[in-house]
Amino acid sequence: MPFKKPHHTAESSFVTKVGGRYEIKPRGLNIVWGNDSRYWKIPDQGNAELIQVSWLEVSGVANDVERNKKYTVTFHVKIKEDGFGWNGTEVLVMAKVGKKGKYDYKVATLTPGASLSIPIEKLEITVPQDATDRDLYFGLYEVWSGKWKGGLEIISAEVVPIN
Repeated sequence: MPFKKPHHTAESSFVTKVGGRYEIKPRGLNIVWGNDSRYWKIPDQGNAELIQVSWLEVSGVANDVERNKKYTVTFHVKIKEDGFGWNGTEVLVMAKVGKKGKYDYKVATLTPGASLSIPIEKLEITVPQDATDRDLYFGLYEVWSGKWKGGLEIISAEVVPIN
């Protein structure tokens, strides 16, 4: 019996780039425990739904961003009414340019019953003029509290140039 990897690996066909703007559907993201139906439901179309995890890690990459430009990174999410583990729990939206880049981040809080774009305060990442690795890595993380959480739906992520 072949080994099935427990994590969902991003599928490039679910990443759309139009005019420098990247839209990433859930299947275009790397989702830790995403291949295990006890933890996630990731349909071919539509939202990815978190059943339950204690380690939330959803990440992606926007390939070949332009030098000397600023980008915002946003996740569009929904917390179901019966979502749990979010009260008092902060999630981080993080991003960096290049594998060796330094992460910048913004903190967000999630509320059951809400649809929102996070972070609320924009996360802006500048691509240096001399960048040789021009991939912008980003993610949504909550790996510190140890709390079990569920009811999160990932609608999409986007990386958008702002200058």
